[in-house]
Amino acid sequence: MHQQAEDSGPGGYAAARLRLLNEKARSGPPRRSALAGLTDEWLAGLFAAGAPGARGVSLVAVGGYGRAELSPRSDLDLLLLHDGSDPGTVSKLADRLWYPVWDLGLALDHSVRTPAEARRTAGEDLKVQLGLLDARHVAGDLGLTTALRTTVLADWRNQAPKRLPALRELCEERAARQGELQYLLEPDLKEARGGLRDATALRAVAASWLADAPREGLAEARSRLLDVRDALHLTTGRATDRLALQEQDQVAAELGLLDADALLRQVYEAARVIAYAGDVTWREVGRVLRSRSVRPRLRAMLSGGKGLGGGKPAPERSPLAEGVVEQDGEVVLARAARPDRDPVLPLRAAAAAAQAGLPLNLHAVRRMAAGARALPSPWPAEARQQLLTLLGSGRPTVDVWEALEAEGLISLLLPDWDRVRCRPQRNAVHLWTVDRHLIETAVRASAFTRRVSRPDLLLIAALLHDIGKGWPGDHSVAGEVIARDVAARIGFDADDVTVIATLVRHHLLLVETATRRDLDDPATVRSVAEAVGSPGTLELLHALTEADALATGPAAWSSWRASLVADLVKRVAAVLAGQAPSAPEEAAPTAQHERLALEAVATGAPVLSLRAQTEPPAEPSGDPEPLGVELLIAVPDQAGVLPAVAGVLAMHRLTVRTAELRSLDLPDGVDGSVLLLDWRVAAEYGSLPQAARLRADLVRALDGSLDIAGRLAERDAAYPRRRGVVAPPPRVTVAPAASRHATVIEVRAQDAPGLLFRIGRALEDTAVRVRSAHVSTLGANAVDVFYVTQEQGVPLPGEEAVAVAGKLEEALRV
Repeated sequence: MHQQAEDSGPGGYAAARLRLLNEKARSGPPRRSALAGLTDEWLAGLFAAGAPGARGVSLVAVGGYGRAELSPRSDLDLLLLHDGSDPGTVSKLADRLWYPVWDLGLALDHSVRTPAEARRTAGEDLKVQLGLLDARHVAGDLGLTTALRTTVLADWRNQAPKRLPALRELCEERAARQGELQYLLEPDLKEARGGLRDATALRAVAASWLADAPREGLAEARSRLLDVRDALHLTTGRATDRLALQEQDQVAAELGLLDADALLRQVYEAARVIAYAGDVTWREVGRVLRSRSVRPRLRAMLSGGKGLGGGKPAPERSPLAEGVVEQDGEVVLARAARPDRDPVLPLRAAAAAAQAGLPLNLHAVRRMAAGARALPSPWPAEARQQLLTLLGSGRPTVDVWEALEAEGLISLLLPDWDRVRCRPQRNAVHLWTVDRHLIETAVRASAFTRRVSRPDLLLIAALLHDIGKGWPGDHSVAGEVIARDVAARIGFDADDVTVIATLVRHHLLLVETATRRDLDDPATVRSVAEAVGSPGTLELLHALTEADALATGPAAWSSWRASLVADLVKRVAAVLAGQAPSAPEEAAPTAQHERLALEAVATGAPVLSLRAQTEPPAEPSGDPEPLGVELLIAVPDQAGVLPAVAGVLAMHRLTVRTAELRSLDLPDGVDGSVLLLDWRVAAEYGSLPQAARLRADLVRALDGSLDIAGRLAERDAAYPRRRGVVAPPPRVTVAPAASRHATVIEVRAQDAPGLLFRIGRALEDTAVRVRSAHVSTLGANAVDVFYVTQEQGVPLPGEEAVAVAGKLEEALRV
């Protein structure tokens, strides 16, 4: 390789570079270092050929190349440094250097400057200054490069009190734009918070001598992200830092990992180490800068004269709990604290920090971790109480929990936590990894502790409700087993353990039932009551349901969902109080229903009305919150009504939430039969269409002059799809014993424009009667439930129900 590298021509370097990148035995830091060394040799050869014996000029690698961290498609960051004595020679030399790089198709970030110009530019541009902190000599006048490095580092240290706040602001702005690497499904390995840029910023802070980052695990985390970027460059052949979904399996295979989930988990763990190190470091920078801003004499006066003789005043320490004090805006251990003899101390310190809204001092956490030992089983009452205090402290709980987790204390307290730590959730609805979602749920649940009789059980259930996601199979079933064990270990009695296990097992029951089942069917309400068992558990499950949804993301909860869940809870509470659920009876038609029906018979065409629905505002002075729009349609009885209405609504970008269809008896003396459709809809975006436009399109759809399928196919072709992402196939099932009055068919499919139209058309072909539909969409996944009967209004026989489900699934797969 060295013989090839000695050839200063691009062909020799290109061949040697290709061989190096194809060496499977050499990867990671050794390959990056070897690639940088190979590139050094090539550029040094070009430099020597272009300026033999030149003095007062040098070639300097900066940025990532300066750190000898070249990924396969990394830019070459180069500075041609000169003393200004011979501009003509420098200009020719620059051409001899830059053009061969461009000829090979390598990205180049280059500049030509004197030391004074480089220093001035660094003073004006923080990014340039950061790049120069990693300056490394490649060729030419070593003394020139060394002098620049010395000067730049001195400037950086002298200007640190002013430059570091600017660097922190730069990091925060980038995080706001790019998000947090440890939670993104398609993260930018470089720009997102906890990524490579942040790791470089921590190196710059350390170079300032003002503060230093926690070093344990930091180099390994940074190296892991660089390894992933190397594999990403090799598998895509592009200079990219974004780990796209369609490339994750290939990158995982390149790194020898099991699958894309294993890859993301390693990325998240590395990002978490860097992000936590950043939090600690910037907190220390702020503390140092604050202490420097206070004049020495004023500092002495505030300390009662101590320090005037050169002595340093002792920092003020305020007690927070046994063995725990506040010092300089952080929670630290008291001098007499003995972590090796006090196993509850980590929880006590964490609870005190969260209650005070203060960060846990890094050294305090490490001291507790070094002396920590497992709590006895069951836990002492104080330990259980401190955990509940921590979980009930609201938003400050997140940072305190992360501090404990960074040093392994959470795994010591809750060994089952390792299964969900940094575990990705491949659903766009979820904002967080599984472990962070559990903490977010506890944070949300802490706001509901005043509305339940057992807030302690609510908080523990919130912490454990998805703990089964680290195991195969249904996470609710697996989670119930784990929750029983954890709750007993924490020290709850047998009855409380049963309640917690029930909450975990059924934490999705209320929202799934409310949005996918007919609440007027007694079987629906009775099945929920049997699963819940008691009013107290129902109260807790209601609060847990809302906390879980709010912690999932904005798409998981809405006023509409909240109203459906509240309605279900009210009905179940009545059953648990001893009231029998009443059999469903069709409500008598209202005056509006009869008016629409008579108009439909008279005109022989559909008529409709739109009416907004709201619920009272959360605040007395607020505006009512929209629940959606009630769409009433009366249509002369005919075939194809369901797909026609669904198709027209899809064309007008209206989302269907629930749909009820029934025949309406007309007054004596009026001939004809009318279908009444009572639907709840919402606009995807923008305002609702006018009722007249909906009616006109519906008329055309029913008489066949409007090609709904064609119009929706055009939209579907333009619907944005991620390259390489294949949606799982649709699945249609019959829900056993879900209703005594209808057959319940559940459709799970990828959400797309016109999905309900396609389902309606397929059901129409099976000659079943749709009594009601309950539509639910979470992210890209639609779960639509249909209550169907035979023409006589009775449930389908078992074999016929299975056949209908099979035909529907087959139609959706086309």
